[in-house]
Amino acid sequence: MKDKTKEMEKVKKAVIQCQKCPLHKTRTFPVVGQGNHQAKIIFIGEGPGANEDKTGIPFCGQSGNILDELFESIGYRREDAYICNILKCRPPNNRNPERNEIESCTLHLEKQIEIIKPKIIAPLGNYAMNFILEKYRLKDRIEGISKIHGKAFQIDQMKIIPLYHPAVAVYNANMKDNLKKDFKILKKWLDQGKED
Repeated sequence: MKDKTKEMEKVKKAVIQCQKCPLHKTRTFPVVGQGNHQAKIIFIGEGPGANEDKTGIPFCGQSGNILDELFESIGYRREDAYICNILKCRPPNNRNPERNEIESCTLHLEKQIEIIKPKIIAPLGNYAMNFILEKYRLKDRIEGISKIHGKAFQIDQMKIIPLYHPAVAVYNANMKDNLKKDFKILKKWLDQGKED
């Protein structure tokens, strides 16, 4: 729908102009998000890395290659989803996001979720998972990603399914099997959504 695309353009403009935290000073490009504005699923990473900062495209480096492979493993394509991060600008040297940066930046993410109205939110890694579970009043369910990856939490008409960040398989190839298992769980919920 054109309306969603127009709304996303407004988000993009707001991100480009954003100076709420110091990260805007060191970025090359903001990484707003990419994908289908009608998507049933949103994948939310932590923040852009070096490749993303150079291109403005989320998950375009090694983690992105693994994400593409995971999509392929369940017969989906990157274009079927919407992919973004909790931070829109790269933290220096890929350090972890700081609390004030998350608080400053996530209003853009909240707007993206509101526009897309996904059936599933898949936070990738601890930072995205913590933010999303807190946002949807599930703070008491927060555990480390190794404990709750692949579990589905129902919120109204939507599911939140935390997953390992694809980067874990960059550093430990054995983790790819775990990621593929979690994607099979995602596929089950996505396929169920086709009947709606």
